[in-house]
Amino acid sequence: MATVKRRKRPGWIAEFGWRHLVAVAVLVFGLVPILYVVSAAFNPKGTLSATSLLPTDFSLVSFDRLFSDPNIPFASWFANSLMIAVPAAFISILISSLAAYAFSRFRFRGRRPMLLFLLLIQMFPAFLSVVALYLIFGAIGEFYPVAGLNTKLGLMLVYMGGALGVSTWLMKGFFDTIPKELDEAATIDGASHAQIFFGMILPLAAPIIAISGILAFVGTMNDFILASLFLTDRPEMTLAVGLKTLTADNSPASYFGIFAAGTLLTSILTVAVFMSLQRYIVSGLTGGAVKG
Repeated sequence: MATVKRRKRPGWIAEFGWRHLVAVAVLVFGLVPILYVVSAAFNPKGTLSATSLLPTDFSLVSFDRLFSDPNIPFASWFANSLMIAVPAAFISILISSLAAYAFSRFRFRGRRPMLLFLLLIQMFPAFLSVVALYLIFGAIGEFYPVAGLNTKLGLMLVYMGGALGVSTWLMKGFFDTIPKELDEAATIDGASHAQIFFGMILPLAAPIIAISGILAFVGTMNDFILASLFLTDRPEMTLAVGLKTLTADNSPASYFGIFAAGTLLTSILTVAVFMSLQRYIVSGLTGGAVKG
């Protein structure tokens, strides 16, 4: 009787070990910059040359100087970022949701070319439009200074327009998954389009609204190119632009620790926004579904 040779199973390293190695490499690649920033933020000397990967001393002097140094208006930068990011994200999500609802539920002439045009715009990076935006808002500022260059309203309008395309596409795809029978049932009961949208569609679309809101808010808070172009006065700068000035060639060497402390506080805000909206991302898909 011939013996059947059993196929030798691959070893643990060949089957699972390489995945752990890749995971560890990615983890190290992501944690090293974070550890370096944390070390610099709590370094009492606050200089780049005196900062190591693992902190040797612990001090809060950089955080104290961040709020007490008269040459560093961190509170104004923080307030400027919130004054721009929060309204820009809210208004862009509201307009995007209305546009996505129209593209998803209605059929009208030019619907498909408009969707393709929105997709085409997203293929080009934002910095390609820097020169055009500078000229446009420079001309607007001559007639309406409140919305021109070096104004929060002008930068807010730019951020709102930049987030409309991707948010509309994301929401339109999500709205297509919501059964149209819900709209028809509500229409039979006498509901208007506004009642259907605000009372039925938006509660069901809470996850995609949360995702779009996070993308718009974080993108606005972290933007440097457009903010440095529009806001040049030091008290009017956003966090990204203001903190960048702390690492300029003419800045004191001790400002690097203050820069690290500011970036650490900014990242905490971003993580807090994500964690506060996490429950809407994970759940809520069937929050307003019809029970049958």
